Amino acid sequence: MNLDLFPEPPAPRPAWSFSPGAVLLGGFALDAATALLDAMHAVIEQAPLRHMVTPGGRRLGVALSNCGPLGWISDHRGYRYGALDPVSGHAWPSMPRCFAELATRAAAAAGYDSFVPDACLINRYQPGTRLTLHQDKNERDFNQPIVSVSLGMPALFQFGGTERSDPAQRIPLAHGDVAVWGGPSRLNYHGIAPLKERPHAVLGAVRYNLTLRRAG
Repeated sequence: MNLDLFPEPPAPRPAWSFSPGAVLLGGFALDAATALLDAMHAVIEQAPLRHMVTPGGRRLGVALSNCGPLGWISDHRGYRYGALDPVSGHAWPSMPRCFAELATRAAAAAGYDSFVPDACLINRYQPGTRLTLHQDKNERDFNQPIVSVSLGMPALFQFGGTERSDPAQRIPLAHGDVAVWGGPSRLNYHGIAPLKERPHAVLGAVRYNLTLRRAG
């Protein structure tokens, strides 16, 4: 997929700390957007997007895939990471170098040096899709941050506290934005509000999110 038809990207916005240990890097991934999307589609060709189910049997509204040594899995057995794609039985596709390099640079820009991801969750959102508030707690080392890259339609990122009942901020995310959180905010609840249909100039009515973690 060649995305050279992207219009001239806007200038990156100043970094903004929205919670202790959490930083929004506005437009940080704009220069790498074409490479990221080309690599993402190559991954999806090998491990197609699918709607997994929760342990309780509810179908996830977000379609997902993975790349890297470990992939995030949800089914009747629970939430976990695994080295094999449960659909194909094969190892997840290798993590593209541009994914890992961007994550390391973004983490460093947010104050987390030497971050090297071993898992990337690819989520596809369509109009009306949401991601309910949850914690990322299936990883082994909570000292490692989370790096989240937004591509395509804008979204509202909900970022709460360490209890589900804590008030949540609503943070606008645009194409090319990167959110990084760790330290005291590492286990904060977060999610995506129902996606409004505001098509992206090139990608149309879809949003992709790359979430890079150190899972093992």
